[in-house]
Amino acid sequence: MKKILIEIGHPAHVHQFKNMYWELEKKGWKGLFVTKDKECAIDLLKSYNLPHEILGVTKKGIASKILSLPYFAIKMFKVAISFNPDVFVSRVSPLSGWSSFLLRKPHITFTDTENVKLLDSISEPFADVVLTSTSYLRDHGKKHIRYPGYHELAYLHPNRFDPNPKVLEKLDLESGDKYVIVRFVLGRAHHDFGHRVLNEEQKKYLVDELSKKMRVFISSEGELPPCLEKYRLKIPAHYMHHVLDGASLFVGESATIASECACLGIPSVYINDSQLGYTNEQQRYGLLYSYSSSSSDQDNAIRKAIELASDDCIKTVSSSKKDTLLSEKIDVTAFMVWFIDNYPASRLITSEPGFSFDRFK
Repeated sequence: MKKILIEIGHPAHVHQFKNMYWELEKKGWKGLFVTKDKECAIDLLKSYNLPHEILGVTKKGIASKILSLPYFAIKMFKVAISFNPDVFVSRVSPLSGWSSFLLRKPHITFTDTENVKLLDSISEPFADVVLTSTSYLRDHGKKHIRYPGYHELAYLHPNRFDPNPKVLEKLDLESGDKYVIVRFVLGRAHHDFGHRVLNEEQKKYLVDELSKKMRVFISSEGELPPCLEKYRLKIPAHYMHHVLDGASLFVGESATIASECACLGIPSVYINDSQLGYTNEQQRYGLLYSYSSSSSDQDNAIRKAIELASDDCIKTVSSSKKDTLLSEKIDVTAFMVWFIDNYPASRLITSEPGFSFDRFK
């Protein structure tokens, strides 16, 4: 029996790797997820009944995260020794990298975030392969393999995601009701360094104007002004994508949720200085509208969101654009399963000239 150890650094990683785990399990693999107690990651692992170990509570602030690395590295190594995996999978994590190096096991990594060069510098030397979308802007040399897809298509590709309209009943919604999802972040993640978040006045104005057009639900990392608390989205984390699928619009500072909505055909207004390869590409498909965090651009984004909320046809148009996107992308889970199950031969095969990813559509 082959074993795979999957490290989760963010709740979205649970979604990216859950289907891969289930498909490998069908092939006789045994898997284990390893995570820190961060946001809703543990809740998601439990809701999907995924086997997992918890390393501890994630630290706040870049300095604290760096200083805590030795502690978490030791914890990870102990878990790895006990589980004895044949392969490690992560999002270019130093914890998996160091343990895989010490145990002389392959470390297959994924990334979609170009502005984490510091983290990459201590992680990539211990990765055997770096897998990215073809839209990714940086080059990782001989270790780098590109595929036509996004992390979000590992769980939102039509082959993997079947929206459940009954989830909307939990929000007193019916299929066809117009509503917008708004996402506010704290801007404290390492990839958000220097990002200026929307201020309280901007948040109030945005929500007030959108609420004149449709119902508003807010997903927020931090506290909300008291007047906006009534809009807070209160659902279990594993229902989130079913709620996104029924939305008419997304507005927010999260690249992941903006990309998820783009993949679902939901027009997305993305406000963040992290102009990433995949969000840039989704903008070219006409599914995402990207703005920086400068004061003037934030105001422009708010105006754009209000404009889109007034367009009754915007979701229909976006759905057509989504179909175009999907026709040019793959079922990322199918590719991941094949790549891991056939490693290391798969690394050589994908590097051959003329290799076609069409088999994974």
